[in-house]
Amino acid sequence: MFLPEKLKKLLKKRSSKGNLRALPLPAAHLIDFSSNDYLNFSESEVFRAFKQDVLKKYAVQKNGSTGSRLLTGNSIIHTACENKIASFHQAEKALLYNSGYDANVGVLSSLPQRGDVILYDELCHASIIDGIRLSFATAYKFKHNNLQHLQELLQKNHEADTLYVVSESVFSMDGDCALLKELVAVCKKNKAYLIVDEAHAIGVYGAQGRGLCNSLNVEQDCLVRIYTYGKAMGAHGAAVLGGADLYEYLINFSRSFIYTTALSPQSVAAVMASYECLQQSQSIQKLQENILFFNKITASKKNKIPSTSAIHCFLIAGNEAVLQASQKIKEQGLDVRAIKSPTVKEGMERLRICLHANNTQEDMQRLVSFI
Repeated sequence: MFLPEKLKKLLKKRSSKGNLRALPLPAAHLIDFSSNDYLNFSESEVFRAFKQDVLKKYAVQKNGSTGSRLLTGNSIIHTACENKIASFHQAEKALLYNSGYDANVGVLSSLPQRGDVILYDELCHASIIDGIRLSFATAYKFKHNNLQHLQELLQKNHEADTLYVVSESVFSMDGDCALLKELVAVCKKNKAYLIVDEAHAIGVYGAQGRGLCNSLNVEQDCLVRIYTYGKAMGAHGAAVLGGADLYEYLINFSRSFIYTTALSPQSVAAVMASYECLQQSQSIQKLQENILFFNKITASKKNKIPSTSAIHCFLIAGNEAVLQASQKIKEQGLDVRAIKSPTVKEGMERLRICLHANNTQEDMQRLVSFI
């Protein structure tokens, strides 16, 4: 069977603009400046040892979970992992999801109801936007990190049944941080509920990598916090944190949790191992040192988006231009990826550089010399 003609035209249009996506193969021979594995946990022997200890402790025999958590997929290791996560992040309860995408979709499609209003930062991740689209609430985006615009929208929609404000703590494509303390103050003033995605902050900010909410002491001011394990944690899956009532609500109404096979015991063991690594590893300190050094050697770059996170972006307008820049750097043995439109707005194409704990100063200096 062939695709319908109008779908073929969409592919042809995208190809003509130079932004047709394809699946790249791993660049094993290049120095990693592109993956989200900021702490290098995914290749850590210590991580693997911790994981084996967890599997042994909970006598894990099955390769898969065999079903959804509400049917046959729940187990002692799932519950133990959630308890560990909740304790570490100072929350009443944690609920595991299969990915950060699933978590955002599950939360934002189920919590807001008809008559509610969602206000979200315009640079929020696609998974947040997709979750909002699936809800029955009305939604408006506010200008990036623009508290005045947010305040105006809150006042304009003050008669809504419930107001929700949604933001990432570290924005995945720019690498800058949300103004979380100010967001908390605005939400309190307007009786709005704050939802924060900490996907790119866990392992980077806060005590033992607890995230930006921890670093700024606003953990208890959020209705929902979402932590993703496929980035700095080097594993897979995600968790939604909040009160016991939120936990009960989600297992009853969050469709991306209810109607999917649960994470495998091996994946859950990996999440538990990643938390053990966080508490014992020196990688967070090494990553922070690299971030400081990288900002120092790129201070004169006019096209750099300011960032204190592991994500650093250099704007190079045009898909063809940014691809050429990426290829030039790869030819020097450094893996840097181009972010093209439509992933970002036209004219905002960029090189997205991810720093890691094991990147050397020499490699960072060499990289900067080619930008």
